[in-house]
Amino acid sequence: MKRILISLVVLLLAGAGAYHYLTRSDPSPGTAPVLQGVATAGSLIARGAYLARAADCVACHTTAGGKAFAGGLAFKLPFGTLYSSNITSDPKTGIGNWSDDDFVRALHDGIRHDGQRLYPAFPYTSYSLLSRDDVLAIKAYLFSLPAVEQATPLPALSFPFNQRWAMGLWNAAFFKSERFVPEAAKSAQWNQGAYLANALAHCAECHTPRNIGFALDHRNALAGAVVNGWQAPNITADALYGIGKWSDEELYQYLRFGHAAGHGSAGGPMGEAVENSLQYLAPQDTRALISYLRSVPARAGHNPVAINPQPDSVAKSGAYAPAPTTPAGLQPGLRLFEASCASCHQWNGGGAQTGNAALLGARAVNDVSGRNVVQTILHGANMRIGSGEVLMPSFASFTDDEIAQLSNYVIFQFGGKPGKVTPETVAAQRKN
Repeated sequence: MKRILISLVVLLLAGAGAYHYLTRSDPSPGTAPVLQGVATAGSLIARGAYLARAADCVACHTTAGGKAFAGGLAFKLPFGTLYSSNITSDPKTGIGNWSDDDFVRALHDGIRHDGQRLYPAFPYTSYSLLSRDDVLAIKAYLFSLPAVEQATPLPALSFPFNQRWAMGLWNAAFFKSERFVPEAAKSAQWNQGAYLANALAHCAECHTPRNIGFALDHRNALAGAVVNGWQAPNITADALYGIGKWSDEELYQYLRFGHAAGHGSAGGPMGEAVENSLQYLAPQDTRALISYLRSVPARAGHNPVAINPQPDSVAKSGAYAPAPTTPAGLQPGLRLFEASCASCHQWNGGGAQTGNAALLGARAVNDVSGRNVVQTILHGANMRIGSGEVLMPSFASFTDDEIAQLSNYVIFQFGGKPGKVTPETVAAQRKN
């Protein structure tokens, strides 16, 4: 063990030194494609507000019930917990005394005002693609907001991950500071969508799995990954496991309103992305994002989920009555669904009061692991779209056994598959 630790320290030291030779900060300011929402924003602050929304900065830098951008949101990782920073203009606990160059260096190179390295939980690996002008527009917007004095909790990381200087090794292996370069052979719309997806919205940070070094596995780009206990779906062009069969209008409805008929509703981190960010994109920018996603190479991913659009269990059910034959082992789950879920979701998965309650065709109910079904039961849903609100209560008061029974029934009834949820998997997810 001692020899292993010594070897690890030597590697970390070598990596920290290698960073300065193997990577360089790209000094280029970059030139961003002109997004429709940016073109019509007007002032620098308004432009920055649009870009900050497109980047969904508020989601990570705001705690539930806390003040916007004051930080403190916990990120539970395999090696400990990190907390998002206060990015208000408070000079003591925020970024009020950061210069323009300080702010640019943080987003382009992952280095703080004090010279310390940031952890890639802050997606500078994506923000590095942003143009300097766009970065400074975001800064102008943040500095126009009220300053909030709120200290950021210290990270609680195990050794050697608590050594910030050791990020030199990680950066040398996995990071390259560079600006977005438009592809001349592609359309202006495609380049706008690529900039949105890869630089601003940083879609890969949730939808791309991580390798052993906790860096993005680009060989499986956008093929789906687990994030904060939720399964981010495959959004490649794969017709069976991705979005290849979705129409442009279905994708637009999902990104804009968090729901597409026949495909279910956004929940968890994706629900937050729609609520805080995607619903505010200019329609032309949403269309550009769809244009780019259409071009992402088809990949099955590590957790391929095929959709059964009309399982027999649904075909034999009515809106107000279940199929007459349900396996005996699923009867407890059926009774739980009848008591707590059927009035909103209906037995045929059509959704009573709103299409957001529809379950038929949803990827979550077709995933036999039941990960997102369990997460939704535990945490419920609360998404404000425009002047409307999508609400589902949490059923975390159910026991682990009850949630497993209910989840497996939902997967059988609306996905036509045998669910594999156990009380043990529910207990593990309850900790997220």
